[in-house]
Amino acid sequence: MKPTLVVIPTFNEADNIPELVPKILSLGRHFEVLIVDDNSPDGTAQLVKLLQATDSRVHLLERKDKLGLGTAYVAGFKFALERDFEFVFEMDADFSHDPNELPRMLHKAEEYDLVIGSRYVSGVNVVNWPMKRLMLSYMANVYTRYITGMPVRDATGGFKCYRRRVLEAIDLDAIHSNGYAFQIEMNFLTWRKGFRVCEIPIVFVDRRVGVSKMSKNIVYEAAWLVWKLKLRSLVDAV
Repeated sequence: MKPTLVVIPTFNEADNIPELVPKILSLGRHFEVLIVDDNSPDGTAQLVKLLQATDSRVHLLERKDKLGLGTAYVAGFKFALERDFEFVFEMDADFSHDPNELPRMLHKAEEYDLVIGSRYVSGVNVVNWPMKRLMLSYMANVYTRYITGMPVRDATGGFKCYRRRVLEAIDLDAIHSNGYAFQIEMNFLTWRKGFRVCEIPIVFVDRRVGVSKMSKNIVYEAAWLVWKLKLRSLVDAV
């Protein structure tokens, strides 16, 4: 199998990382993990360093401040492009994304350029979310699909596999969005550039431990971004 990097942004994920990273590495020698840590006060980075001491497939980028999800993934993508990774995953650190799904998504990435682990492509597959948050997420995706015309049912999800050529084709330095908006923007750019996008159903389970990073600012940023993307597509069509 071709070299595969799983990029995981972290902030205070010390309860999850010691279990999650070995689980991913156990899936095959072609899997490697990059933790992008935003100076977690709970010692997440120190735990990653302990894992590095026993397996060279564990990598760590330490950042001095909490700089956000989007910039963490961009840093991870650049790390992958500077090396020989053919497939690059996005994944949460909190077990809301099941690591056992990685091989299935990777197999699908042999045919497609972007594979999205989708909560909404076959009904609603979300466990343990309050109804208010579930409706917000679901309607945000309906809204995004309607405004942008992008044929993706889970545009805000963060469990994804990119082929290298997609990341090479996108100007990563021009990406400044975070949270949901980052996921929408990357999906939109991938789709608009003509790459093959596929959604496969996953079951999303709310985090087992720790605190959600969700905020009103993340929601507002995504709401405005879809209009910017719509305007961009109209300008490009002229």
